[in-house]
Amino acid sequence: MRFAILGCGWIAHNMARTIIEMADVEPYAIASRDKMKAENFAGQYGFTRAFGSYEEMLADDKVELVYIALPHSHHHEWSIKALNAGKHVLCEKAFAVNEKQAREMIEISEKNHLLLAEAIWTRYMPYRRILNEILERGTIGRLHTVSANLGYRIDMNERIVKPELAGGALLDLSVYTLNFASMVWGDDIKAYHSSCVMTDTGVDGQDAIMLEYQDGRMASLFTSIYTLTNRMGHIAGTEGFIEVENINNPREIRIYAPDRDNPKLLERIGVPEQITGYEYEVMACMKAIAEGQIECPQMPHSQTIQIMCQMDRVRGQLGIRYPFE
Repeated sequence: MRFAILGCGWIAHNMARTIIEMADVEPYAIASRDKMKAENFAGQYGFTRAFGSYEEMLADDKVELVYIALPHSHHHEWSIKALNAGKHVLCEKAFAVNEKQAREMIEISEKNHLLLAEAIWTRYMPYRRILNEILERGTIGRLHTVSANLGYRIDMNERIVKPELAGGALLDLSVYTLNFASMVWGDDIKAYHSSCVMTDTGVDGQDAIMLEYQDGRMASLFTSIYTLTNRMGHIAGTEGFIEVENINNPREIRIYAPDRDNPKLLERIGVPEQITGYEYEVMACMKAIAEGQIECPQMPHSQTIQIMCQMDRVRGQLGIRYPFE
């Protein structure tokens, strides 16, 4: 698979470090608005072609799969341009800025019969299957509550704090906590209760989201661009609780018995060794393309739309609107 990356930011470097270790993936092309930056990137990771414009790369007939590694504000435009250029697309999360954009992207994917996948890596990782199996065993009884937090000190990053780039905690971090709750609970949400602390630039710096489900279950989600948090996921049932260490790239799952004073560790489950964790979404794309599919079963288009709808609902409560909307 001849793999191309559109954009040279830090997440593009993470993906490049991943694919050069993967069998059957050729690091073929990298594109940047700065030709020298693209050439340096290509030299660092062994890419065959370096382009000084996105358009030039998309005109290369040898490119097969394009990874969109641009700010959220640019996902819609360049995913559509890549699809219309005949390329399969793996687009970074958050998939788009809003539901309307996401639906338009998916419509072009369907029209051209080309793969379009959201690079929300936690949906593709082995831990998801492991966690599902644990929950299906019923070890912790009837489930009632989920909590998850995710915070990094990223407020000095221009992309994160600029409204014109669709910055803020929601699209960058809360997308993970919402996906975590969705993977555990599903999406039968009855009510949303959201609040945030705004940055001086006018984007959300910290989000608190409470979800109430139809049968009385609840999820409590917190994110911050100001500080590193423990990134823990917690699932509580009548007969115990589960801890997921680092919901953004889980390394271990722990199951506890419900002793209120001294919870007993019942089981500790590690996840398989990995390159970076990005390899799973790339493998899923390659398999889907080989099978003639336009979406990945791990994160189908319907689920991407569902999460976009949830973020639109939260953003409406937070009173956030991006300048280009």
